Amino acid sequence: MIDFEMDDSDSEYLSEMDSETELQEAFVRGDLKPGLNIEFQKPKEKVNNVSRLLTKTDEIKKDLPWLERMDMTNELAPLAPELSLALEKHEQKRANLFKGNAKIPYIRPEEDPVLNDFKREMLFHRQAQAAVLEGIKKLHELGVKTKRPDDYFAEMAKSDEHMQKIRANLMAKQEGQAKSERIRQIRLQRKMGKLLNKQVKVQREQEKREMLENIKKFRKGKFKNLDFLEDARKPETKTKTKKTAESRRNRNKKFGFGGKKRGSKSNTKSSSAGLEATKFSKGKGFKGSANKRVGKSRRSKAKSKK
Repeated sequence: MIDFEMDDSDSEYLSEMDSETELQEAFVRGDLKPGLNIEFQKPKEKVNNVSRLLTKTDEIKKDLPWLERMDMTNELAPLAPELSLALEKHEQKRANLFKGNAKIPYIRPEEDPVLNDFKREMLFHRQAQAAVLEGIKKLHELGVKTKRPDDYFAEMAKSDEHMQKIRANLMAKQEGQAKSERIRQIRLQRKMGKLLNKQVKVQREQEKREMLENIKKFRKGKFKNLDFLEDARKPETKTKTKKTAESRRNRNKKFGFGGKKRGSKSNTKSSSAGLEATKFSKGKGFKGSANKRVGKSRRSKAKSKK
């Protein structure tokens, strides 16, 4: 036979089992009713003993000079123009959001939590600004220097590795923004290009319809000439034609008018018959004339005909 020793945890477990069993038996008998097993907690008393609080404050208070405490109690600094402009833009942005979206219920500016957070941060900024201005003035009165010397060295609170990660993250964000801006510009250029092409196409179709209508009117005798064809030419086409003609004249002036060059100085049927005055440069001092003697074969033929 094995004896088991019970510790305190085992006894607590058995007592809980007994209490649960008793509750089940009481529930079966009908002794338990709704509301009988609800545990009520007594509300805590709120004590605001001002005298004791002031006494405790005097006990822990230390009478130190202001340079050791550096506490400030001051009014807010004047609202800077840039902060006022930022607040106006923020309010306008929120108003446009409610105006353009019917799914978001309208919230008045004084009840808008986003605007309230912005105003609260602005108050923090103004209070800190006023505290800095007044604090620097007090430090100067006490003979404390507030500018950092040139040889001042202070170790950074964060490691170089952590700062490199921050820098890499910032660079990645900047590159992403630049890429998005480039993509936006490309899309805008494509959109403008399509719009211009569409406008040019519409203009050409309109000019074509006008041209056909003018041709019909000319055929019906309403127009006496075809001047509208010249007026319909585009200005850039006229300019291009003008430049081409001028270039052609310059080339003709420099290189001649082109055409066949080989055999241009050979005799022809007319020149052989003495019908043309031709100058020959063969031989020194020789010049052709209109009364040139014909060839031997031609003279023989002429004799045989006679």
